[in-house]
Amino acid sequence: SIVLSLLMLGGATQAASGGLAWDKFPVEKLTDDASLQHGAKLFVNYCLNCHAASYLRYNRLADIGLTEEQIKANLLFSGGKPGETMKVALDARQAKDWFGAAPPDLSVISRSRSAAGQGSGADYLYTYLRTYYRDDSKPTGWNNLAFPNVGMPHVLWELQGERKPTFVKKTEHGKEVEVFSGWEVTKAGTLDARSYDSAVADLVAFLQWVGEPAHKARMQIGAWVLLFLGIFTVIAWRLNAAYWKDIK
Repeated sequence: SIVLSLLMLGGATQAASGGLAWDKFPVEKLTDDASLQHGAKLFVNYCLNCHAASYLRYNRLADIGLTEEQIKANLLFSGGKPGETMKVALDARQAKDWFGAAPPDLSVISRSRSAAGQGSGADYLYTYLRTYYRDDSKPTGWNNLAFPNVGMPHVLWELQGERKPTFVKKTEHGKEVEVFSGWEVTKAGTLDARSYDSAVADLVAFLQWVGEPAHKARMQIGAWVLLFLGIFTVIAWRLNAAYWKDIK
């Protein structure tokens, strides 16, 4: 079972200000339907056991190029209908008893991180899901550089494998500090590093899309509105000039 306590946010993330610098999410994934479809598959397989996306209905996935038959065959494992929302069977009270807090709904997870003044929510999620490491001192056996002492285990560990961070000592402001320098792989996963990063980017792209499924349409409408306003401005300017040319 996936215990994704992604937003037990009381203990704050290490952001770019003084903590771990966030990696840049590849924004081109947001307009790639194949990436969004793969992200949806990862979400259903690795996140939806515990985390809902209850603001989204399955049939809305048609917006990223999936047919109803594909949705039923590949994403609806509980016998539900495409018109239903992406909910979980996990009881919130039981989850709180088991995990200390109910796993949050992920419908607007990316947008909420941005709204919290922590930069791009997609950048944070992309970094967070790629900076897990083994830590036997923790109850889950995992820790995270972007979210130290996180309560969520590494749900994608079979894909990424197991790693531990390496540090180098540097002197900053007259004090010796340890600075993150890279990763040491202790157990290989089913994906290599590049493939895993791409898979995480697909998942983050899907979470970003879930927060605003109409984003692409809104941007297209906005472009047409700006084009209309530009043409209308030229026409209005010429009409104004024609009206006033004989008036002295």
